[in-house]
Amino acid sequence: MPSIVGSIKIVSVGSSSIVQLGDAVILAPKSSAKTFAGAGSFNTGDFPNTNNGLSLTNTLDNDVVDDTVSGNA
Repeated sequence: MPSIVGSIKIVSVGSSSIVQLGDAVILAPKSSAKTFAGAGSFNTGDFPNTNNGLSLTNTLDNDVVDDTVSGNA
């Protein structure tokens, strides 16, 4: 349903965010990320206890494309 919008000010827009004024059928932002972390990196809780003898994180990635982000025109 159309509406009248007063003045707006957009200070910044993030890399995977949407600014939409007016009618729209589908809004679908797309983003992709890869995270590397060693043993015990993402522990959560009040009293985490992690015992790691040896921690190695393999960051070697031979394939060129993992997740394509296309269609963001």
